[in-house]
Amino acid sequence: MALFIGLLVGAIDMIFGQGLLLIGDFRSQHWPLILLLALAGLVIVYLYKRFGGKASKGMGLIFDVGHAREEKIPLVLVPLIMLTTWMSHLFGGSVGREGVAVQIGATLSHRFARYINIPDASRIFLMTGMAAGFAGLFQTPLAATFFALEVLTVGELQLMALYPALIASIVASFTSHALGLEKFAVPLRETLSWTPETLIKVALLGLAFGLAGKLFAISLSWLKKTVAQVLPNPYIRIALLGAGLSLVLLTLQLTKVGTYSGLGTNLIDVAFHQGSAQSYDWILKLLFTVVTISAGYQGGEVTPLFAIGATLGVFLAPMLGLPVLVVAAIGYASVFGSATTTLLAPILIGGEVFGYANLPFFVIACAIAYCLPKEWSIYSGQKVAKK
Repeated sequence: MALFIGLLVGAIDMIFGQGLLLIGDFRSQHWPLILLLALAGLVIVYLYKRFGGKASKGMGLIFDVGHAREEKIPLVLVPLIMLTTWMSHLFGGSVGREGVAVQIGATLSHRFARYINIPDASRIFLMTGMAAGFAGLFQTPLAATFFALEVLTVGELQLMALYPALIASIVASFTSHALGLEKFAVPLRETLSWTPETLIKVALLGLAFGLAGKLFAISLSWLKKTVAQVLPNPYIRIALLGAGLSLVLLTLQLTKVGTYSGLGTNLIDVAFHQGSAQSYDWILKLLFTVVTISAGYQGGEVTPLFAIGATLGVFLAPMLGLPVLVVAAIGYASVFGSATTTLLAPILIGGEVFGYANLPFFVIACAIAYCLPKEWSIYSGQKVAKK
């Protein structure tokens, strides 16, 4: 069954991921589309009001099912979130994709739980699908597996799903790649020296990246609640914030300050292929992503978190006298870990994307970031294990 889930989710991830790439290229060539962001937002709200039902809870529903607060995930979630995420990207929203892929995988996989009579079938199939969704999009099966096992409850590994999640992740990763979805990977040639001075610097980086991840999580939680109180009508909320976003995003793009629409892969590419970033790139990407998601647009947070970490790393590296690409890679992994309150997944992301030569430094930075308050997470449905 894990093999079939991996094949199915990997194929759909390929369609979703390739669609995002085509949409991103099209938007960059037709930048006036950003002016229609508010109008697109109204359509997104209508679609969720008309067809969404419980699917409107998004990742919150996945966590509710994982913690047995809900029993089912409506199948309509899959086409609805794919379509509305494509729309959010087409018209310039600053959002990601990982959360969407995880929801797609979880929804499809969980449908099979009712037919298999084993203990904890619901959670096992849910986590298997989450892992497959993550792996099919990013093609990092080890990170995907442990993300699914550790994200539901901080401090606990749900090892009963280890083997099916790992199998589904590997199959989904190979499937999406075989169908044409390319993996982002930057094998690093440089490594850090194993000296006390370097270890202290890496620990400081872990703290800085951890704070950046928590800033994202806290800002997202606060702004979601605030705009819901100030603008309780979702149509008015998304129209006003969408109009404001489109004007600011387009102004920054036309004045060559920076392009902050979409995934943030443009920032990641410049960081790793040119070793450069503006000092303000990370904070502007953070702000625009938080506002876009709080307004009601659809998409994930993880790829923007990768962009935030990479650009912040480029900015911090010269201050500490460390190689820019290595520090950007550490930021890429540890900001993601901090914001999601995960430990093993970001360490493995570092290894699978950048190679394992710097793995000890990924471990140090991600562990420091993980030590920050665990209640501050982008996932409001996440639980923290009791000691």
